[in-house]
Amino acid sequence: MTDEDWLRINRENWDDRVAVHAGSEFYDLPGFRAGRSTLRPFEPDEVGDVAGKSLLHLQCHLGQDTLSWARLGARVTGLDFSPAAVDTARALAAETGLDTARFVLSDVYDAREALGDELFDVVYTGFGALVWLPDVARWARVVASLLADGGFLYLAEFHPLSYVPGEDGRSLAHDYFQPDAETWDDPHTYTDGPALTRTRSVQWQHTLGAIVTALARAGLRLEFLHEREQTLFQANEALVRVGPDDYRFPAGHPRLPMTFSLRATKS
Repeated sequence: MTDEDWLRINRENWDDRVAVHAGSEFYDLPGFRAGRSTLRPFEPDEVGDVAGKSLLHLQCHLGQDTLSWARLGARVTGLDFSPAAVDTARALAAETGLDTARFVLSDVYDAREALGDELFDVVYTGFGALVWLPDVARWARVVASLLADGGFLYLAEFHPLSYVPGEDGRSLAHDYFQPDAETWDDPHTYTDGPALTRTRSVQWQHTLGAIVTALARAGLRLEFLHEREQTLFQANEALVRVGPDDYRFPAGHPRLPMTFSLRATKS
């Protein structure tokens, strides 16, 4: 499969997702317009004060996380490859009075060219982003090229090990070291809402070691890597809900890291 093939397939799929997600209870745009933040509590704590800092959000989708950082005082730019997503994010910025936020249409790998010579204090990437990229080393080089000296990447993501258990949450059903692209044909997205029209997507799994090594080779210095037992979805039948966006294995069940966050600085 060529770069043009997977990029077209995924862009079409995400263009279809935009309307479904914008109308879903999961994304709750009315609540966001009323002031709700979509950042998880640990994210602002780990990133620190962003007031007055330039922050670039890669793969920003509807822009809610981007605009949540703007509400904390950051000068934000969101970037996404879906025209429908960028249009929705721009409208949401205007509706919430955050119209200084900027949204740019671009694939992640073309972000350097799309943003000219601009450099950022923070590059942010949120949950569910890396599986859509075939080459994590190339991604890390792009991130490093976008950071000002002393700036940092903050990444909050699903842990690669969280994809290994089967539906029962006890058996091992998937290969952690899956080397190849996986093509999916699913009429429904991960939220509530109607079926998609363009149902195919292409995804890649990256090990935690591959992600950290890619950042190190791109010249970024790892400050921390935090692994967490909770996740945002009921990824398997064994997980129980203990909060609005908090699912974890019950007491007595062997635990796995389900999400992680890291911060890596350009020195």
